[in-house]
Amino acid sequence: MKRIGIDVGGTNTDAVLIVDEKVVHFVKRPTTADVTSGILDALKALRAEPAAAVKVDAVVIGTTHFINAVVQRRHVQKIGAIRIGMPASASLPPFCDWPTDLASLVNGEIFMLEGGHDYDGRPFMPLDTAGLKEAARKIRDKGLRSVAVCSSFSPLDPSCETTAREILAEICPDVAVTLSHDLGRIGLLERENAALLNASLHDLAVTTVAAFRKAIADSGIDAPLFLTQNDGTVMQAEIATAFPVMSFASGATNSMRGAAHLSGLDDAMVVDVGGTTSDIGQLRHGFPREANAVVEVGGVRTLFRMPDLLSIGLGGGSHVDEDPVRVGPLSVGYRLTTDALVFGGSRLTSTDIAVAAGLIDIGDRSRVARLPKRLIDAALRDAWRKLEEDIDRMKTEAGDVPLLAVGGGAFLVPDRLPGISEIVRVPHGDCANAVGAAIAQVSGEADQVFRDLTREDAIAAARDIAADRAVQAGAARDSLKTVDVEDMPIAYLPGNALRVRVRVAGAIADPDLPAAA
Repeated sequence: MKRIGIDVGGTNTDAVLIVDEKVVHFVKRPTTADVTSGILDALKALRAEPAAAVKVDAVVIGTTHFINAVVQRRHVQKIGAIRIGMPASASLPPFCDWPTDLASLVNGEIFMLEGGHDYDGRPFMPLDTAGLKEAARKIRDKGLRSVAVCSSFSPLDPSCETTAREILAEICPDVAVTLSHDLGRIGLLERENAALLNASLHDLAVTTVAAFRKAIADSGIDAPLFLTQNDGTVMQAEIATAFPVMSFASGATNSMRGAAHLSGLDDAMVVDVGGTTSDIGQLRHGFPREANAVVEVGGVRTLFRMPDLLSIGLGGGSHVDEDPVRVGPLSVGYRLTTDALVFGGSRLTSTDIAVAAGLIDIGDRSRVARLPKRLIDAALRDAWRKLEEDIDRMKTEAGDVPLLAVGGGAFLVPDRLPGISEIVRVPHGDCANAVGAAIAQVSGEADQVFRDLTREDAIAAARDIAADRAVQAGAARDSLKTVDVEDMPIAYLPGNALRVRVRVAGAIADPDLPAAA
């Protein structure tokens, strides 16, 4: 296995070459405003090393493009929103719980039609196909290029959504269609919100993936492109174009997967201290623990596959205020090498504090030699207090657990913390995010209700579905392993109903080898 992993952070873009699961070479370059230039710079620097000038099997990129677009209200597009479930959902139309500024940028037209299913999978109302055709014509005439379709209880029966896609493809074939059951779980508004966000990012996803491909080609690399996704696995670039929301939290999950790989620990707390933020999470069986509750993205409530993370405004580029002494949440970000005192700038940052305290040796130490010891100690105490409190918030057990400290700003993590059995610092920990991208696997998930089956048979059926989806996404079938299994009896449904969720993951399939049956 020879792979290049790239992770684009708010401050740095890291690139690493992994050969047979070992780090051969890595580079760190400042993230650029257009992001893709930073990727190209990192790739060129990586390939300049003779040991890294080898043919690679894949390039895997973790990007913040898509979540930044939502948070910053930039590069989102107007879309059509089709809700199938009338008259039951009339009082809560699409975008009803969105921040008004974001809704005004995305809401192109709303169509609410009869159809959908009930909680037991029975049809709620006959699907209004005539209304769907009229909606498709209006979408075409209005020039909307992306549509989100959400039907009530579509994870149980997606037929209304798939019919809507067929009608849209017939009347406006150039429109990109997002179906909510492909993204979310049971929970109408949150699943619909995920689909709406996804549809609003379609054009950005197309241009971003194309730019990534160009950067790879311009670097002289001939290899397939993958993007990392929220659960610590990868998806083919074509799938990423269709589902950009699946990359929202990929940066933090890359670091967690990289930390697990570099340390050999599959169960531990992880803190990834970057230049702008610190992401805190927990590893379970080598993968980030998933959030089982609603996750807000840019003020929008969603419920789909996302890691259970806590992000705080603490990083290597964090501003340090002197009266009162406070570290973060503002950061100089990718301007660290120009704005920080040790690099000739005028802004006091946490990196300056660390240099003055002797924790790291970068830049010109003489420029912080006159910082008062009182200020240095107070700033470090503030940073340590924040880490201690928030790591404890993310723990799910009372006993002491190991903590993996990674990221370019890991020097801010003290050697001892209450509730932590040991602080583990790993080689190449400052590029754990890129390592996590390079070693990432392909996953597949099944989440549905089974009836008239034993628990064992239902789980086996879900596992088969998840495995097929993983193989379809590019995994080698013989490498698949079960990562998560959840099952819950549904008392209000007949036929011994059981809701089962299974996730599997495996290595990227070798395109030169025949697929396993």
